[in-house]
Amino acid sequence: MDSITHTLFGLGIYKAVNKEEMGKKEKYALLFTTIGASQVPDIDVISQLWDTAGQYQMWHRGITHSVFLVPVWAFLFYLINRFIFRIKGFRSFLISLLAVFIHDTSDVFNAWGTGYLEPFSSARLTLGTISIVDFVIWFIFLMAFIVSKIRPAAKEFSIFRLSWIIIALHVILQSVQGYILYEQYKPTYEQVALSARMLPWHYTVIGKNEETVDIINDSLLTEPRFVDRLKSDENANLDTLFANKPEARTLYEWSPFVVIVNNDKRLGVYDPRFYRNGQSFLFEYIEKTQK
Repeated sequence: MDSITHTLFGLGIYKAVNKEEMGKKEKYALLFTTIGASQVPDIDVISQLWDTAGQYQMWHRGITHSVFLVPVWAFLFYLINRFIFRIKGFRSFLISLLAVFIHDTSDVFNAWGTGYLEPFSSARLTLGTISIVDFVIWFIFLMAFIVSKIRPAAKEFSIFRLSWIIIALHVILQSVQGYILYEQYKPTYEQVALSARMLPWHYTVIGKNEETVDIINDSLLTEPRFVDRLKSDENANLDTLFANKPEARTLYEWSPFVVIVNNDKRLGVYDPRFYRNGQSFLFEYIEKTQK
């Protein structure tokens, strides 16, 4: 998910905790913990500063997003609460555990995916059933905030706990529909990938057969709309590309499958899941020398 959504997750956890018997210091510590733990896996962005091998595509949402690292991050926030905020007890550990788990797991539902099982598996776990920016989640939290203000008699933490239930139902419904579409296209293509669109219950299906990649917008409620058919030069020699552009090798290994561009001007690879308006923003290539 995007940084705004992860921040909203942290605020949503904070609001869902019953703070009636908490002092001001405890509330500050809780707010720091929920937002910090909801953001901390994305600390991997600093790896761009020393990435000279073109590995950032693999490092981002890599080991820092591993489910096996969740208790490590949670313990870090427990220590901060214990020795900086002077908050005793393991409540901060459990809340941090939940916040980091939600971050890592929610990212699995995006097309970008995560290294959820690193270091035991380098495979990117990705479902592609939830958009990276999901305005439905934003709207649910906004409504919870509004209701908590216009209904002061209602318990704020109860309202936000209900909002979490609604978000979970949204994710389940969105993912079940995506899975049904995925299964419908599997017999037609050798490889299939899914990328949720920002409009709820609508998806982009990417299907590959040998050197052909089809881009189709579809949902269970509408007729499929063919977007484009891409040609991939599967016989192209990519050694020169990988030697001169290590980011291209990383993208090749990171993506479920790529489109290989090999024409008079360029040799490159791109991820068709992020294909918009005739191009993909995940495109690594080299210019060919003109004779």
